[in-house]
Amino acid sequence: MQSVVTISFFFRYFTCQKQPGSLDHEVQDANTFASWGVDYLKYDNCYNDGSKPELRYPIMRNALNQTGRSIFYSICEWGIDNPAEWASNVGNSWRTTGDITDSWQSMVTIADLNNQWAAYAGPGGWNDPDMLEVGNGGMTLEEYRSHFSVWSLMKAPLLIGCDVRNVSKKYIDILTNVEVISVNQDSLGVQGKKVSQQGVSGCLEVWASPLCEGRRTVLLWNRCSITDSIIVRWADVGLQPSTVVTVRDIWQHENLPETFTQSLEVEVRQHSSKMYILTPLFKAEEDIQ
Repeated sequence: MQSVVTISFFFRYFTCQKQPGSLDHEVQDANTFASWGVDYLKYDNCYNDGSKPELRYPIMRNALNQTGRSIFYSICEWGIDNPAEWASNVGNSWRTTGDITDSWQSMVTIADLNNQWAAYAGPGGWNDPDMLEVGNGGMTLEEYRSHFSVWSLMKAPLLIGCDVRNVSKKYIDILTNVEVISVNQDSLGVQGKKVSQQGVSGCLEVWASPLCEGRRTVLLWNRCSITDSIIVRWADVGLQPSTVVTVRDIWQHENLPETFTQSLEVEVRQHSSKMYILTPLFKAEEDIQ
């Protein structure tokens, strides 16, 4: 496996740790990063000079481009100026929110904030709801599975935020689920989004994303405090109700034993989720992409 060199650097006067920043030294620093073989630059917003991010961030973009090295440029201005609206020609990803913390409430709040920018993401430019908290210990195993699932469906950068030297196997199993990661890396590159809210309080949710070859990913997410059933209806995910599909559970790594039309209803435990890939047995031209 080819290694990837990642560096976090910070804007203007100081880094977030009050080390020297890059004010007026963007070209010098970009050349240094390229000489080190850096592949990924996260450019943070601490101790900035007060100028607008739309003016500040292109300076480092230009400097990186001039190095001749392909370096992924991660803009991290904390969603202050709605970067989804302007950053697609500046960086390869942009933070849409403030910092995540290792808690259920923080995770679901940030998922909702990132969801509103789904239409702005696509190949070459991605909404970034901040790093994964899987393995840090503040959520349950089921909550972490939901966290990893929705980040994958949203095509978010899957940046591991725990200490991989000491993380236990149960978390590694989440972080290395190839079938879930394949949703994140699907060649169509369409960010998934929330398509349905059910139940009295609306905390039973369906998230969905089209995949290549006419497939759909669906996430049935129970954000309630009790177990309940969630229904995904084909019309909500861009399929004609008559479409016959096979259903694969990509956490259990198995196909459901029958085919389905119109909808799928599943019981989901509290703060848990089910993630499936729907594959039409034939391509219906009427299906909505």
